Amino acid sequence: MGVTIRYRATRNRWVVTETGERGRHQCTFRTEPEAEEYATKRSAELNENKFNGVMGRVQRKTFAEGLLRWIEEYDADSQRLSINWVANWMEANAPNVLLGQEALDAARRMQKEMRQKRLSQSTINNRTQVVKRVLSLAFREWDWIEQPLDAKLRKPAPKNERHIYLTADEIRELIIAVPEGRVVERKIILLACLTGLRRGELLALEPSNIQGGRIILRPGQTKSGKARVVPLPNDADELISDLPFATTDHKLRMAFEDARKAIGRKELRFHDLRHTYASLLAEAGEVMTTVQALLGHSSLVVTSRYAHMFESRLDKVAGRLPQLCDQNATRVLGLKGLDEVTH
Repeated sequence: MGVTIRYRATRNRWVVTETGERGRHQCTFRTEPEAEEYATKRSAELNENKFNGVMGRVQRKTFAEGLLRWIEEYDADSQRLSINWVANWMEANAPNVLLGQEALDAARRMQKEMRQKRLSQSTINNRTQVVKRVLSLAFREWDWIEQPLDAKLRKPAPKNERHIYLTADEIRELIIAVPEGRVVERKIILLACLTGLRRGELLALEPSNIQGGRIILRPGQTKSGKARVVPLPNDADELISDLPFATTDHKLRMAFEDARKAIGRKELRFHDLRHTYASLLAEAGEVMTTVQALLGHSSLVVTSRYAHMFESRLDKVAGRLPQLCDQNATRVLGLKGLDEVTH
């Protein structure tokens, strides 16, 4: 057990091998100094783990402890499915892994495994976000680790962007098609179109989330972990009169599937209602930064998938500029420019 360095001539690489209770792990480097630096760092970390809690040192926490504290302190129901999957994966593949570089390495192995199984980038990102959230809280709020590690986990933008949006008439058609007896589910589907909230965010709504005609989502209720404010339409009081909604994720899913089949839109997904909300905002004349804030996107890069919706508004910008290029002004400016030319 320990860390060793050797040179592999066939690949012209230096190999650092770490052997422990969980098997063997290797990293390759181009130069010997890089390999030695990494080996020294890992040796120190392993030594710290071995004597953890001795001589007054603060006992380190496991990833599972961080995950449990996050769930206890925040409303993370909107990420419940991803949290359960990550918890099960860690328990099977990295049991009792400590928060820090070890948890980061485990998360990278988790990402690699999901890519090998050809899961969608969106699914990989959702599960990666669970680990990022725990690492972020462990550093910024709980002081469990000494450096921020969440930024070291990448979440590439998905390449499977969908551009399916419903018009106002299509929304009405979908709502009417919700089966009789599914009154609660009908309200949720309509509210999704009018607020852009995710399915988990809608199912987690409570009376305390409604304040002054707005939906106030707390940090633990959103995918990004940040608070979000979404205005309610003037006639939406009936939609939020009985919170929390008396239904389940399964019942909502079945009601939505029945409705989309009834209108011949089997390709429609519940998340497309969120895209529909973005399109309604663009049609109403809202700017992209407003759409970013209302949807809770981390940056305009994410919101840029809707850029084509704003193109018609961009074309109108020139028409709103002051008219300065009249015949006299053009002639004077042209002559002035010629006078300034020297040879």
